[in-house]
Amino acid sequence: MLSRLFGRSRTNAAGDTLYRAIVAQARLPRLYRDWGVPDTVDGRFEMIVLHLVLLFRRLGRDGEAGQALAQPVFDTFLADMDQQLREMGVGDLGVPKRMKKMGESFYGRLASYGSYLAADDRAGLREALERNLFPDGGALPLEPLAAYALSASLALSRQTTKALEAGTVVFPDPAATAVPA
Repeated sequence: MLSRLFGRSRTNAAGDTLYRAIVAQARLPRLYRDWGVPDTVDGRFEMIVLHLVLLFRRLGRDGEAGQALAQPVFDTFLADMDQQLREMGVGDLGVPKRMKKMGESFYGRLASYGSYLAADDRAGLREALERNLFPDGGALPLEPLAAYALSASLALSRQTTKALEAGTVVFPDPAATAVPA
Protein backbone atom coordinates (compact mmCIF):
# COMPACT_ATOMS: atom_id res chain seq x y z
CA MET A 1 0.00 0.00 0.00
CA LEU A 2 2.79 2.47 0.83
CA SER A 3 4.36 1.88 -2.58
CA ARG A 4 1.13 3.03 -4.18
CA LEU A 5 1.16 6.20 -2.08
CA PHE A 6 4.83 7.07 -2.42
CA GLY A 7 6.11 5.32 -5.50
CA ARG A 8 5.27 4.36 -8.99
CA SER A 9 3.32 1.21 -9.52
CA ARG A 10 5.12 -1.77 -11.01
CA THR A 11 3.11 -1.31 -14.20
CA ASN A 12 4.10 2.36 -14.50
CA ALA A 13 7.76 1.55 -13.84
CA ALA A 14 7.63 -1.18 -16.47
CA GLY A 15 5.88 1.21 -18.85
CA ASP A 16 8.62 3.80 -18.39
CA THR A 17 11.32 1.18 -18.90
CA LEU A 18 9.63 -0.18 -22.02
CA TYR A 19 9.26 3.31 -23.45
CA ARG A 20 12.96 4.05 -22.82
CA ALA A 21 13.83 0.82 -24.68
CA ILE A 22 11.63 1.94 -27.59
CA VAL A 23 13.35 5.32 -27.77
CA ALA A 24 16.79 3.72 -27.61
CA GLN A 25 15.91 1.36 -30.45
CA ALA A 26 14.33 4.18 -32.48
CA ARG A 27 17.56 6.18 -32.21
CA LEU A 28 19.86 3.51 -33.61
CA PRO A 29 22.11 5.15 -36.22
CA ARG A 30 21.64 2.36 -38.76
CA LEU A 31 17.99 3.35 -39.25
CA TYR A 32 19.06 6.80 -40.39
CA ARG A 33 22.56 6.38 -41.75
CA ASP A 34 22.10 3.14 -43.67
CA TRP A 35 18.39 2.74 -44.28
CA GLY A 36 17.37 6.23 -45.36
CA VAL A 37 15.12 7.28 -42.50
CA PRO A 38 15.33 11.09 -42.33
CA ASP A 39 17.31 12.15 -39.26
CA THR A 40 14.79 14.85 -38.44
CA VAL A 41 12.24 15.48 -35.72
CA ASP A 42 9.59 13.87 -37.93
CA GLY A 43 11.80 10.91 -38.83
CA ARG A 44 12.59 10.23 -35.18
CA PHE A 45 8.91 10.54 -34.27
CA GLU A 46 8.07 7.99 -36.96
CA MET A 47 10.65 5.53 -35.63
CA ILE A 48 9.30 5.87 -32.08
CA VAL A 49 5.77 5.30 -33.36
CA LEU A 50 6.85 2.26 -35.41
CA HIS A 51 8.36 0.67 -32.30
CA LEU A 52 5.31 1.58 -30.21
CA VAL A 53 3.13 -0.14 -32.81
CA LEU A 54 5.32 -3.23 -32.69
CA LEU A 55 5.11 -3.40 -28.89
CA PHE A 56 1.38 -2.64 -28.74
CA ARG A 57 0.62 -5.39 -31.25
CA ARG A 58 2.46 -7.82 -28.98
CA LEU A 59 0.71 -6.55 -25.86
CA GLY A 60 -2.62 -6.81 -27.65
CA ARG A 61 -2.51 -10.58 -27.44
CA ASP A 62 -2.45 -10.36 -23.62
CA GLY A 63 -5.94 -8.89 -23.30
CA GLU A 64 -6.53 -6.77 -20.22
CA ALA A 65 -3.05 -7.42 -18.84
CA GLY A 66 -1.54 -6.15 -22.10
CA GLN A 67 -3.78 -3.12 -22.11
CA ALA A 68 -2.83 -2.38 -18.50
CA LEU A 69 0.83 -2.35 -19.57
CA ALA A 70 0.28 -0.52 -22.86
CA GLN A 71 -1.44 2.42 -21.15
CA PRO A 72 1.52 3.60 -19.06
CA VAL A 73 3.80 3.19 -22.11
CA PHE A 74 1.41 5.38 -24.10
CA ASP A 75 1.15 7.88 -21.23
CA THR A 76 4.95 8.11 -21.08
CA PHE A 77 5.05 8.62 -24.86
CA LEU A 78 2.54 11.48 -24.62
CA ALA A 79 4.42 13.10 -21.73
CA ASP A 80 7.67 12.84 -23.72
CA MET A 81 6.10 14.35 -26.83
CA ASP A 82 4.61 17.19 -24.76
CA GLN A 83 8.02 17.91 -23.24
CA GLN A 84 9.75 17.75 -26.64
CA LEU A 85 7.26 20.23 -28.14
CA ARG A 86 7.80 22.65 -25.28
CA GLU A 87 11.58 22.34 -25.61
CA MET A 88 11.23 23.13 -29.33
CA GLY A 89 9.44 26.35 -28.37
CA VAL A 90 5.84 25.42 -29.05
CA GLY A 91 3.71 27.57 -26.77
CA ASP A 92 1.02 26.51 -24.33
CA LEU A 93 -1.73 27.23 -26.86
CA GLY A 94 -0.05 25.27 -29.63
CA VAL A 95 0.83 22.13 -27.67
CA PRO A 96 -2.70 20.65 -27.45
CA LYS A 97 -3.23 21.03 -31.19
CA ARG A 98 0.10 19.40 -31.98
CA MET A 99 -0.53 16.63 -29.43
CA LYS A 100 -3.90 15.90 -31.02
CA LYS A 101 -2.22 15.60 -34.42
CA MET A 102 0.43 13.27 -32.97
CA GLY A 103 -2.25 11.11 -31.37
CA GLU A 104 -4.13 10.87 -34.66
CA SER A 105 -0.89 9.97 -36.43
CA PHE A 106 -0.16 7.28 -33.88
CA TYR A 107 -3.60 5.66 -34.15
CA GLY A 108 -3.51 5.83 -37.94
CA ARG A 109 -0.15 4.08 -38.02
CA LEU A 110 -1.27 1.54 -35.44
CA ALA A 111 -4.11 0.54 -37.78
CA SER A 112 -2.09 0.74 -41.00
CA TYR A 113 1.17 -0.86 -39.89
CA GLY A 114 -0.75 -3.32 -37.74
CA SER A 115 -2.73 -4.63 -40.69
CA TYR A 116 0.41 -5.06 -42.82
CA LEU A 117 2.30 -6.72 -39.98
CA ALA A 118 -0.60 -9.09 -39.30
CA ALA A 119 -0.73 -10.04 -42.97
CA ASP A 120 3.07 -10.35 -43.19
CA ASP A 121 2.80 -7.89 -46.10
CA ARG A 122 6.30 -6.49 -46.52
CA ALA A 123 5.47 -4.52 -49.67
CA GLY A 124 2.40 -2.88 -48.11
CA LEU A 125 4.34 -2.06 -44.96
CA ARG A 126 7.20 -0.58 -46.99
CA GLU A 127 4.78 1.62 -48.92
CA ALA A 128 3.08 2.81 -45.71
CA LEU A 129 6.45 3.61 -44.15
CA GLU A 130 7.51 5.52 -47.27
CA ARG A 131 4.26 7.53 -47.28
CA ASN A 132 4.69 8.49 -43.64
CA LEU A 133 8.42 9.19 -43.73
CA PHE A 134 8.33 11.02 -47.07
CA PRO A 135 4.90 12.69 -47.31
CA ASP A 136 6.11 14.93 -50.15
CA GLY A 137 7.49 12.04 -52.19
CA GLY A 138 11.10 11.39 -53.06
CA ALA A 139 11.28 8.40 -50.78
CA LEU A 140 14.24 6.13 -50.66
CA PRO A 141 13.29 2.46 -50.85
CA LEU A 142 12.67 1.38 -47.27
CA GLU A 143 12.87 -2.36 -47.92
CA PRO A 144 15.37 -2.95 -45.09
CA LEU A 145 13.16 -1.07 -42.62
CA ALA A 146 10.09 -3.06 -43.62
CA ALA A 147 12.02 -6.33 -43.31
CA TYR A 148 13.30 -5.22 -39.91
CA ALA A 149 9.78 -4.36 -38.71
CA LEU A 150 8.50 -7.80 -39.70
CA SER A 151 11.49 -9.40 -37.97
CA ALA A 152 10.88 -7.30 -34.85
CA SER A 153 7.21 -8.26 -34.83
CA LEU A 154 8.16 -11.93 -34.89
CA ALA A 155 10.80 -11.45 -32.18
CA LEU A 156 8.31 -9.64 -29.95
CA SER A 157 5.73 -12.39 -30.43
CA ARG A 158 8.22 -14.78 -28.81
CA GLN A 159 8.76 -12.65 -25.72
CA THR A 160 6.93 -13.64 -22.59
CA THR A 161 4.29 -11.59 -20.89
CA LYS A 162 6.20 -11.91 -17.64
CA ALA A 163 9.32 -10.36 -19.19
CA LEU A 164 7.33 -7.48 -20.67
CA GLU A 165 5.58 -6.86 -17.35
CA ALA A 166 9.04 -6.66 -15.77
CA GLY A 167 9.95 -3.95 -18.29
CA THR A 168 12.15 -6.13 -20.48
CA VAL A 169 11.72 -5.91 -24.22
CA VAL A 170 14.28 -7.09 -26.74
CA PHE A 171 14.20 -5.78 -30.28
CA PRO A 172 16.33 -7.47 -32.92
CA ASP A 173 19.57 -5.90 -34.02
CA PRO A 174 18.86 -4.08 -37.30
CA ALA A 175 22.34 -5.05 -38.51
CA ALA A 176 21.32 -8.71 -38.30
CA THR A 177 18.13 -8.24 -40.28
CA ALA A 178 18.38 -9.92 -43.63
CA VAL A 179 16.48 -8.24 -46.42
CA PRO A 180 14.57 -10.96 -48.28
CA ALA A 181 14.80 -10.93 -52.05
